[in-house]
Amino acid sequence: MQLTKKITDQELIEMCLKGNDLGYSGLYNRYARAIFNSISRIVSHTAEAEDILQDTFSLIFSDMKKLQEVVSFEAWVKRIAINQSISYLRRKKIVFTDLANTEIADEAPHSAGEDEIFNCRVEDVRKSIEALPAGYRTILNLYLFEKMPQEEIAVMLGLSHSTVRSQYHRAKNKILLSLKDKSYDE
Repeated sequence: MQLTKKITDQELIEMCLKGNDLGYSGLYNRYARAIFNSISRIVSHTAEAEDILQDTFSLIFSDMKKLQEVVSFEAWVKRIAINQSISYLRRKKIVFTDLANTEIADEAPHSAGEDEIFNCRVEDVRKSIEALPAGYRTILNLYLFEKMPQEEIAVMLGLSHSTVRSQYHRAKNKILLSLKDKSYDE
């Protein structure tokens, strides 16, 4: 039995800096799927998500000296991919509306009915998220799946924190409403 040593990200980066193609392919193969998933949650079209993935890795690999300072390669690549995805949405004229000066009713407290989402099929939840307006979907995905604080999302999108919070709650409510009509008795 032969034990194989797992190559670390830092070792792969060193290989890249020396011009070894195995370093590039190793980093890409290790992280491409997870990064693609993050991109596709923001940009719902597969072809565009694939383009952003390729652009992200091209950008990273074009300036390898920056990799020497990176502490967490995955977090760094994910941040670049998310920024690329948001830039893509802006180029597509997706507008994030700041509701800071708008009167907004307080959100209703958590109800037991919201727990119904856990009884739904994953595919129905995914479709409900995809049906959201792009701004709501972006905020929901950054907050829930990328674990970004609402304050950071607000800065990234150029919105107030209260706008991000209210759009997140509205997105969640739209998902819950779309799922309430479905029957899961089988």
